[in-house]
Parts: sequence; structure tokens; C-alpha cells
Amino acid sequence: MTTPRRMIVGLSGATGIIYGIRILEALQSLGVETHLVMTKTAEITLAYESDMKVADVKALASHSHRIDDMAAAPSSGSFRTMGMIVAPCSVRCLSEIATGVGANLLTRSADVCLKERRRLVLMVRETPLHLGHIRHMATVTEMGGIIAPPVPAFYTRPQSIDDIVNHAVGRVLDLFDLDSEMIARWGEPDGSGPVPGGR
Repeated sequence: MTTPRRMIVGLSGATGIIYGIRILEALQSLGVETHLVMTKTAEITLAYESDMKVADVKALASHSHRIDDMAAAPSSGSFRTMGMIVAPCSVRCLSEIATGVGANLLTRSADVCLKERRRLVLMVRETPLHLGHIRHMATVTEMGGIIAPPVPAFYTRPQSIDDIVNHAVGRVLDLFDLDSEMIARWGEPDGSGPVPGGR
């Protein structure tokens, strides 16, 4: 059985809404069907961090689901997907996912990915971290999820915020074997660093 090129994208209220927006744009360009779940606090963050409207973000997705629609397709394990990306992922979302509390469609969808052994990637946005945060990240990792904070890579010598965002997004999409062509790859001709065999 072939898994459809279908991804769930969750946007929570942590700072860094641009990561979720850029992921939706990249998946659209790759022809991947997307199912967006956006929290109410994500909508508030969007107003602070972007000139885009909620309707503009929803228009980037193939399908958009209400945060309180617990009967939506992503809430069921029988709805086949490549997995889910939560970008950005707030500590509240992380905590709900770590404890199996599917209080809304975003955290329920993440829980489904874990129970179905599908890839779940959380772009956790918080610093500094206390022990509770670290324990929740360890718990999610032990359950099969991947914690992927959007950490800048300066070996690429970014020239803009877009360069930094694109690198983080490209690395997350790599985890699903999706080449967004958004990043310079270390050791490859178009990237930085040594290339095997020389240039």
C-alpha cells in the first residue's frame, strides 16, 4: 500500500509563525497535499509577526480544519499521511503531545501520528528550557517523535532572515525525504564546506 503524498501541518501560538507558513509554501510547490490545523493563539501570533491574514495562510493549504473539529480526517489513524509537522510548536502543544492529551485537533493529530508510527516533527520554540520542558522532549522522542528546534546554521553564511528560515524548513522536510532545494548542503558542490574528491 502506497502512502499518499499528504502531510498534516500544525501551527501553534509560539513565536516563529513564518516557519509554518514557509513549510506550507514549500509543500505546495512540491505537490504535497496539506491538511492545516491552526490554533487560536497561532492566529494571534500571526497578527503580531506577519502582514498575512488567517485566510491567506489557510489558502496555502490543500485543506484547512477547525482546531475544535475532532471529527476531521487527521483525527483518525485510518486517514493515511506521511506524518505531521508542528511549526512552530509551543511548549503547551509539546506538553499535551508528551502526555497524550488530545485536547484539540492539533494535539490529537500528533497523537495519531505517534500511535500509527508515522513521522512527527516538532519545531519547538522556547528558550531557556527548564527540566519539565526537557523531560517532555525526551518523552516525545522515546515515543518516536523528532524534536527539531529551528536552530540557525551559520556555516551557510545566511544573508537574510529568509535564508535562516529556509534552511530550518529545508532540514525538516529532509526528515520526510522531501528535497525542497531550499538549502545549501555541506560537502556538495552548491553548498559550503569540503566536497569529497575536490572541486
